[in-house]
Amino acid sequence: MSKSTAKSSVPAFGMKDKIGYMFGDFGNDFTFILSSSFMLKFYTDVMGISAGVVGILMMAARFIDAVTDVTMGQIVDRSKPTKDGKFRPWIKRMCGPVAIASFLIYQSGFADMPYLFKVAWMTVTYILWGSIFYTSINIPYGSMASAVSAEPKDRAELSTWRTIGATLAGLVIGVGTPMFAYEVVDGNTVLSGRRMTIIAGVFGILAIICYLFCFNLVRERVEVPANNQKLDVGKMLKSIVTNRSLLGIIAAAIMLLLGMLGMQGMSGYVFPNYYGSAEAQSLSAMVGSVAMLLICAPTASKLAAKFGKKELSVTSCLFGAAVYVVCLIVRPKNPYVYVTFYALAYIGLGYFNTVVWAMITDVIDDAEVKNGIREDGTIYAVYSFARKIGQALSSGMIGGLLTLIGYTQATAFDPEITNGIFNLSCIIPAVGLGLVSLALIFIYPLSKKRVEENCAVLAGRRK
Repeated sequence: MSKSTAKSSVPAFGMKDKIGYMFGDFGNDFTFILSSSFMLKFYTDVMGISAGVVGILMMAARFIDAVTDVTMGQIVDRSKPTKDGKFRPWIKRMCGPVAIASFLIYQSGFADMPYLFKVAWMTVTYILWGSIFYTSINIPYGSMASAVSAEPKDRAELSTWRTIGATLAGLVIGVGTPMFAYEVVDGNTVLSGRRMTIIAGVFGILAIICYLFCFNLVRERVEVPANNQKLDVGKMLKSIVTNRSLLGIIAAAIMLLLGMLGMQGMSGYVFPNYYGSAEAQSLSAMVGSVAMLLICAPTASKLAAKFGKKELSVTSCLFGAAVYVVCLIVRPKNPYVYVTFYALAYIGLGYFNTVVWAMITDVIDDAEVKNGIREDGTIYAVYSFARKIGQALSSGMIGGLLTLIGYTQATAFDPEITNGIFNLSCIIPAVGLGLVSLALIFIYPLSKKRVEENCAVLAGRRK
């Protein structure tokens, strides 16, 4: 890192930053993964809301995010650095509100209230959590990576450690939640509303603790001055829609979330309803997370450095899609054979999910090379909005498809319905991961060579 970009009073980039940044996404995913994996299940099975209605809400909320995400990005870009940095203070300010809003979503005590009240409660609490408070902490957190270090190698390591944090959160939530949240009633494995309320409260507290670790361990070293240029919405939108690297990573991110959240969301139906095994659902989350920690995280940075982040991601996602195609054909009757397919596919998407945050800093650098202006917050906000679109489309798609095959509380264990659930659990991630590869191949231009050229240009400008 050049001396001109370093803050002399701040220690050099090191393990404290990596661990702190890991805790940031650990905190994020205590509420994000809980929402993507269990909110639809909670509102259909506990609160008695139609899967289609829940899915429509999740998609409709994204129109609000179109405003709040970009607004937060502009607020971050235009804010002046404080003694704690430009991005870190937001993590401390907003960790409490995001945790409380998440907890309010899962209030099973309202299960007997009128239908419209439950829909209204779900709508208000979900928008407060996702569109307001989660946005106000996630945009600064993600933007902060480019201020922690200017070195591509350091940023790739931050991306890896961020993925480790998300994986650990997924391990805790994916393994622990099914073991505690489900109970057997009349021979069927069903979700307990009371237990889900407790889980949401515990996870909210753990999220706050993780955010505070992030705030206290990470340091910003690259001076990112406030963007004082007059806001030109037309120019900003033109810059976004003509930025091929941003459009490519957005398309890939949406498809990734369709695949990944499709896997996670359908696991809440395929394991308890098709296989009748909450234990297998816990195991799938565990082996997927362990594979990420032991295979993807240790090797992703090295493979990306050798072959390129784009090149690695294309290959791994094609592999994940192929795994689910084989699973659909084989149709394993044993839930633990299905878990094996799940784990292999998770490795496939895991490499892209590990390096994608470093790819965002590549996109930010590419935009600076072209435009001469650094807009970390705005670009990250647009990307974050795209991820929320992927999350919403996944939930909306799952909810709509479940409704289409006739899934309700009354038909949840009908053989015809459960066969449809199995088919969806394979088709959704196979299509999603296949489309990730196509988006990276045909839209995203930042090959290994192009990234290295951009880094050289920016290093020359900062001397």
